[in-house]
Amino acid sequence: MASMDAPPRSRAWRYGVPLLGATLALGVLAAIAAVPGWATAAPGATGPVAMTTEPDTDPGGDTPSAEPTETDPEPTTPPPTIDPPEETTPPPTATTPAPTTDAPETPAPTTAAPTPVTSTPTRPGPPPPRPPAPGSAPAPKPLGVRVTTGDVRLTPAYWNAPSTVTTLRVTVTNTGTTAEEIRLSYTLPAGLTDAGTKGCAAAGGRAYRCGRWTAKAGARFSTLVRVRVAGDAWRRMPLSGSVAVTASAADANGTASDNEGFAVLFPPGPPVPGIALEADEVAFDISGSASELAVRLANTGTVDASGRVEVVLPAGVTAPAPPPGCATVDPTRTRCDLGAIPAGGRTGLRLPVEATPEAQRDAPLAGAVIGRLDPRNGRTRQVQMSFRITAAAALASPVAAAPAPTGSQGVLPADAALTDRGGSGSARRTVIILIAASALVVVLALWLATTSLRRRFTEPVAEPARVPQE
Repeated sequence: MASMDAPPRSRAWRYGVPLLGATLALGVLAAIAAVPGWATAAPGATGPVAMTTEPDTDPGGDTPSAEPTETDPEPTTPPPTIDPPEETTPPPTATTPAPTTDAPETPAPTTAAPTPVTSTPTRPGPPPPRPPAPGSAPAPKPLGVRVTTGDVRLTPAYWNAPSTVTTLRVTVTNTGTTAEEIRLSYTLPAGLTDAGTKGCAAAGGRAYRCGRWTAKAGARFSTLVRVRVAGDAWRRMPLSGSVAVTASAADANGTASDNEGFAVLFPPGPPVPGIALEADEVAFDISGSASELAVRLANTGTVDASGRVEVVLPAGVTAPAPPPGCATVDPTRTRCDLGAIPAGGRTGLRLPVEATPEAQRDAPLAGAVIGRLDPRNGRTRQVQMSFRITAAAALASPVAAAPAPTGSQGVLPADAALTDRGGSGSARRTVIILIAASALVVVLALWLATTSLRRRFTEPVAEPARVPQE
């Protein structure tokens, strides 16, 4: 029997469908090969937040010790630790127990002093960091440390004692990703000396250094530095000091460090009847623009008096445009005449102040205000006090070797979406080109198949050959 030609539809189906399937498979495989590195997300990172609290004061009746002039032996143990102050924001959620610091086992060097109550941190630390995905930001650095301080705030009992022993709270946080050896050092202003802080020793001048803590990643703890304030230290106000920490690790190169200042705040005095003085805190916002100091002088006596206020500012803080009635005595001292203040009356002053970026980074700082009343008849009355100067720039400044966020932070800079990180832009372009090429091949194959079918349908169908009958 003679063979019969296959219908056109069957031939098109036989040759067109395999070609279309192979083309689609090729495009899908090319896209899958390039997509995995494009769709990977980067993990986020957070850091602990610390706050400061004011230490308690402890008036003492003994005479102040002389400021150290020699360097004591290197301390081998750190100061005892206590619970850190409460945080202003909720701590990061953690599934592991809170990190603790290693307590010293050997006795402290240098002078003996009552040991502060010790405890271990109980607040949870940050979760362990995850390794970054391909094409994401660099991994957090292993070393990082942060220090925050309180203030040396004196009570009115200071005026009744030849010297006062008080404490300065220092809070340390390991912001790195590994266990660190952390050292503490601090510098006290004139009129203040160390009152026997366990684990710390004199380092020459008015500087002191302490032994090393071993702190796990995320550990946060506080210690108390005992200081003695001389009975005549108020004559030197304003007074400020500084605290510094340095972190190192055996499995990491280099060191990380951080520092912060603290203010010595005196109450109004020495107490004199017939006069009262108040001064508010000065705060610089994150922009660093000028702020104001508010001062109030009251005449609590029985006769009218002329009032005068003198403001003494620390280095880097100035009053460049004093208001009417005020004059600049020197770059850090401004004198203002307030006019006559009646008996029982009170008058106020607002003094614009500015600070250099360096001074704002060194905050908290201290300034001083001297109030004076000159009655027509009688003795001149004068008191002085200190006030606190804070700056948002001190908290906003980056900490050395602190982990950098690698995930989405909610709002990105305007050019962040266009930034090519780790070659991810090249991968996207490659995927787009492959998909476009595959789509063109598919369209071409469909066009060829359709054209072939149309041509077959329009051609006349050949009659099957007839078999001659015998």
